[in-house]
Order: sequence, then C-alpha cells, then structure tokens
Amino acid sequence: MSGSTGIYGLFETPELAPQAVDGLRAAGIRDKEITIQSSEPLEEYEFGARDRDTVMTWIAVLGALIGLTVGYYLTSITQRSWPVVTGGMPIVTNWSNLIIIFELTMLGAVFASVLDAPDCGWNSRPLAEVLRSEVSMGKILIGVASPREAGKVERALHASQPAGIRKIAL
Repeated sequence: MSGSTGIYGLFETPELAPQAVDGLRAAGIRDKEITIQSSEPLEEYEFGARDRDTVMTWIAVLGALIGLTVGYYLTSITQRSWPVVTGGMPIVTNWSNLIIIFELTMLGAVFASVLDAPDCGWNSRPLAEVLRSEVSMGKILIGVASPREAGKVERALHASQPAGIRKIAL
C-alpha cells in the first residue's frame, strides 16, 4: 500500500457518468488517470470506448501464428522421423494433421491472450471492497486514484451529481 488517497464518485445511471468524465477532463485530469468501472459494458457512451485501443488482438494473432507454425512442424517432423509407408500415399498429409495444427493454433492464441491480460488492465487498480460491491450492483464508479489536486477532482465530481463521493486510501 502506497498511502495515496483516491477520490471516487458513484453514479446511479450511465447518463450522469459522461458529465463527470467531461468535468474531470476540464479540470485538467488526463484520460489515463481517470478510473471508470461498471458492471456492464458502456460501449454506447464515448467514455466507455476509450480503452478499446489495445494490442491484445495482435498479441493473440501472433500467438496463433506461433501455434500454427509449431503444430505444422511438430506433425510433419514427427511423420518424417517415423515414416509409415502406406501404399504410395505421401508420408506427411496435412489433412490428417489439421486437427493437431488447429488445436495448437488455438492454444497459442489463448495462451498469448492470457499472458497479455494483466497488461491490458485486469485488476490494474486496487479498490476498496465496498466500492467493488456497489459497482457490481449496477452503479458506475468514476474517479482518480492519486489526484495531484484533490480539490479540482472533488469539484468536478460534485458538479455531475454522483450518488456519493468517497475518498479511499490505497
């Protein structure tokens, strides 16, 4: 625990949340400093789409390509190392290897995604258990984890009429 204090507002409806985000931006808070948590996706709102730019898709594709390559070489090298001659048919047959290649492709994509998940923000900011339970019951949490100017953050959140404002020591 670092001892810093976060300031968070809880909002009853998604219609009130954009006002808070706009107020925090107007107060000079950068988007990266603003914490937004909700129990459901808010993609129809501008602030709900702000974290869509991620490299996780490309990391999953890279993992899939690595899995595909490993699957192809694993099956073809294995078949060449222990050839079974079957009456004029090729030793390496991709149709029979397709299941293994597919499974290793998917394994590579999933494994790469799981390794990248912490970097994409899963549980990146600790919050008090009280706030987690209120967010899980449908409220929207907006705030700043360690504001440089706490007064500006509180004024911006108060102006947007939250259901409550809390200061949480992290």
